[in-house]
Amino acid sequence: MFVIAGLGNPGARYADTRHNIGFIAVDYLSRQLNININKIRHKALVGEGYIGTEKVVLIKPQTYMNLSGESIMDVVGFYKLPSENLIVIYDDVDLSPGVLRIRPKGSSGSHNGMKSIIYLLNRDDFPRIRIGIGKQPEYMDLADYVTGKFSKEEIPIMTEAVEKAADAAQEIVLKGIAAAMNKFNG
Repeated sequence: MFVIAGLGNPGARYADTRHNIGFIAVDYLSRQLNININKIRHKALVGEGYIGTEKVVLIKPQTYMNLSGESIMDVVGFYKLPSENLIVIYDDVDLSPGVLRIRPKGSSGSHNGMKSIIYLLNRDDFPRIRIGIGKQPEYMDLADYVTGKFSKEEIPIMTEAVEKAADAAQEIVLKGIAAAMNKFNG
């Protein structure tokens, strides 16, 4: 069994913002797989289904980004999930818009949601799919940038990135992290 977690912030105020690209990717995946994400469990919106014959749980933590680890820790504990079966999808300001970077493990970088997950799980050896959102302009505060909406020019780039991230998550489940890295890392 795999858990695919998209990171973001709950509520209409944050819908379609840069920081919510993880939610957007999991929503896209849920539509592809015909999985309804409509149950509330583990401080998250949850949906269960299959990728091929492999059971998957799609989750969108509802704890706000900086406390994402609370939800993820609860899910991992409940399912007694091995770390390699947790896939986290999230935004990355250090990657150009639309660029994907898949890794089997690693640090949180500057991402507070990942800091929370790594701190509470006390490990960093789980696959992650980072979706580039680009650096904020010099005049802009990072928090305002990541909670801002995509520009009209960014929308097609980010739509394609979301589709690739969903495909990459499925590739990890079906063929493993190495296959996904070979196929999707730019």
